[in-house]
Amino acid sequence: MGKKLKFSILYLFMIFSQGCTTSEEQAFILDVNGKHPLVENQVWLSHEHILVDFIGADSIRPDTWDHDAIIHAVMPYLDELKEFKVDYFVDATPAYLGRDALLLKKVADLSGIKILTNTGLYGARNNIFIPAYALEMTAAELAEIWIHEYNSGIDGTSVKPGFIKIGIDASDPLDPMHQKLVEAAVLTHLKTGLIIASHTGKARGLWPQLRVLKEYGVSPESFIWVHAQEEDDHDNYLKAAGLGCWISLDGLGWELEKHLEKILFAKSKKILDRILLSHDAGWYDPQKDHQTIIPFTDIFTKLYPLLKSNGLTDEEWMMLISVNPAKAFSLPGRTVSP
Repeated sequence: MGKKLKFSILYLFMIFSQGCTTSEEQAFILDVNGKHPLVENQVWLSHEHILVDFIGADSIRPDTWDHDAIIHAVMPYLDELKEFKVDYFVDATPAYLGRDALLLKKVADLSGIKILTNTGLYGARNNIFIPAYALEMTAAELAEIWIHEYNSGIDGTSVKPGFIKIGIDASDPLDPMHQKLVEAAVLTHLKTGLIIASHTGKARGLWPQLRVLKEYGVSPESFIWVHAQEEDDHDNYLKAAGLGCWISLDGLGWELEKHLEKILFAKSKKILDRILLSHDAGWYDPQKDHQTIIPFTDIFTKLYPLLKSNGLTDEEWMMLISVNPAKAFSLPGRTVSP
């Protein structure tokens, strides 16, 4: 990292380290090691992956994963984040796609990074990651399982979810299973305050989900539109931001130019306060003999210099990588509409 970028980051931390917290003194973040007071000057990666297993819900075998081998493979990429003072790493891998609470706790303890994991289920790709039991359950029954994970821990561990992760195939109306997932997520949110992060993509899948939130009296501020960079019509960003929805541009591990264009659009329209940035990068794949892990650093080494050269201010940069994600993932909860 160049001297100018290092100086800018250090300078920003000096500015924001002087008591910058929200007015809600009891607000906190819930990571794999428990609660931490909400502080808005810490650096976040809000959508990444340590491990993903695409084998499918009917075949996945977490008991066969070699934690030592996984840790050996991923730790160098987490160590790279020390240079950029990354404090929080949101692991967006859902259950039956590779979520492993114990592994994440081991990685967090070794790296010193606060890692968030999730509850929920992932219906995208025609429900191949949905376990058989969930097909027969109601939304309320699914929510009971997810609420239990929040109250008691995941898979017999002490690790509790810091957010809800679901996934849909973008359509309107939603697939019936996906409709159920959204309803279960809303019911879980109402009991826990956890924000809902939904793999969505194109905006056509966003609107039916927000209608479900409205039916239950839940504000769109409680919803993250995941993979929003796939949307081509920027007017949909304005509409979503106007409703209060979080817009996650999280493919920076894969491409850069479209993200730059969308961020500069958000800046020009004064909606940067609804934008989240991340890479959707990583990850260890248990089905592969040779790992090709994508680093978690492009935001700092590639995007930051481009944004600065296009007029992004220090305050706007901190909004994107610190203030916004801290607000999005904070508990005890979001605003509930009357």
